[in-house]
Amino acid sequence: MTDKLIIFDTTLRDGEQSPGASMTRDEKLRIARQLERLKVDVIEAGFAASSNGDFDCVKSIASVIKDSTVCSLARANDRDIARAAEALAPAANGRLHLFLATSALHMEKKLRMTPEQVFEQAKLSVRFARNLMGDIEFSPEDGYRSDMDFLCRVLEAVIAEGASTINVPDTVGYAVPELYGNFIKTLRERIPNSDKAIWSVHCHNDLGMAVANSLAGVKIGGARQVECTINGLGERAGNCSLEEIVMAVKTRKDYFNLDLGIDTRQIVPASRMVSQTTGFVVQPNKAVVGANAFAHASGIHQDGVLKARDTYEIMRAEDVGWSANKIVLGKLSGRNAFKQRLQDLGVEMQSEADINAAFARFKELADRKSEIFDEDILALVSEESVVNDNEQYAFVSLKQHSETGERPFASVVFTVAGKEVLGESDGNGPVDASLKAIESHAKSGAEMVLYSVNAISGSTESQGEVTVRLQNSGRVVNGVGSDPDIVVASAKAYLSALNKLQSKSDRVAAQG
Repeated sequence: MTDKLIIFDTTLRDGEQSPGASMTRDEKLRIARQLERLKVDVIEAGFAASSNGDFDCVKSIASVIKDSTVCSLARANDRDIARAAEALAPAANGRLHLFLATSALHMEKKLRMTPEQVFEQAKLSVRFARNLMGDIEFSPEDGYRSDMDFLCRVLEAVIAEGASTINVPDTVGYAVPELYGNFIKTLRERIPNSDKAIWSVHCHNDLGMAVANSLAGVKIGGARQVECTINGLGERAGNCSLEEIVMAVKTRKDYFNLDLGIDTRQIVPASRMVSQTTGFVVQPNKAVVGANAFAHASGIHQDGVLKARDTYEIMRAEDVGWSANKIVLGKLSGRNAFKQRLQDLGVEMQSEADINAAFARFKELADRKSEIFDEDILALVSEESVVNDNEQYAFVSLKQHSETGERPFASVVFTVAGKEVLGESDGNGPVDASLKAIESHAKSGAEMVLYSVNAISGSTESQGEVTVRLQNSGRVVNGVGSDPDIVVASAKAYLSALNKLQSKSDRVAAQG
């Protein structure tokens, strides 16, 4: 008999805490549906008490997701817990995830509470939550740096109050695998009622060991839930990578002896969707989902793979969702073929009007680009999803002149609150001139902290996908734009970022 490893995805909560990675409600819903297709066991949809926007996101996801458990984070106080329970009310399967810091440093400096006060609050919060929902998870924030005796006392008490999952976070990425695995093992051995709960690990990647620490927590410590994110997305150096955990356990079942419920063929589509939605590009040599993950440049390697794939490949590309058939549609493709391809890619449009709008943009792209790839369609739909009637800025047209020995000049037409305006400027290059032309009218005063260009597919005819990260008054946002013309893509990305700066959604940073 093998145990099952529970996959708890926190892309929509902890992953979203990456500077600039905040997502709209519709974007979160689309990713949640993809996570359900991926068959993750638990989707942490957000932190319902942090803002009205997050509350609505959690509630919307809880209303549509049926096969996965939907979870909301909550601080260990009655207000947060009640708010999270209210957001989760429509869920077929809901979970409350409570957290409270237990390390001496956090208790003294952040909470300004005594250990005894923390102990009592942990107990009372789980008791209160247990009266609202049957599935309760408790996380001692900064658990790995907590005093072992005190942590045992707190966790024994919350299990007695009804916490059915105990998560031990390495909140600051300080752990190393052997020590972390033994830390979990010691907790389970010392706590008398430890067998009444499922043990979970939540590791950050500050030292590049989040996946190794999580696997050690599973193998050495006996944890049976891993908290992770698509592409390892998360604040600072990120979280434990879902795709790496899943494929490590699947590929080395001889060692881990664990079962998974994940449909691994949905891994790459999930990776692409998260990357294109947030603007966080996946590095080419990223394990499992990087563009080079199954590429072989060495002649010896190529020869070996041609003779027998398993000489150099321990996984099959198609098993994680890489498609050998790249070209899907062209300019002669009809609406039904486009609609079917959207379904194949797991994209659900809200209405026929949305499909018609997306198809119109597809035909426009197909007139400019002879071959349309899956990545092009996902980028098109992703860009379409962020355009709505409430957007302050929208791209209309661009004209720019660039010549050797001459200073580039750009004219950009865009709408502000539905009214067309014209911005003009010179610059160091056509992109610089175009963005300065927009800023000359927008006057946002924002500082650009990142400009990134990524080819959506692998040719010079490819669409360029541009990410622009802006910072203003302590807010950091990402804007993403795509177009066969990289200057146009840049303008779209800049306007997208300006729209996000206009958003008034407030967030309360939390770390579980």
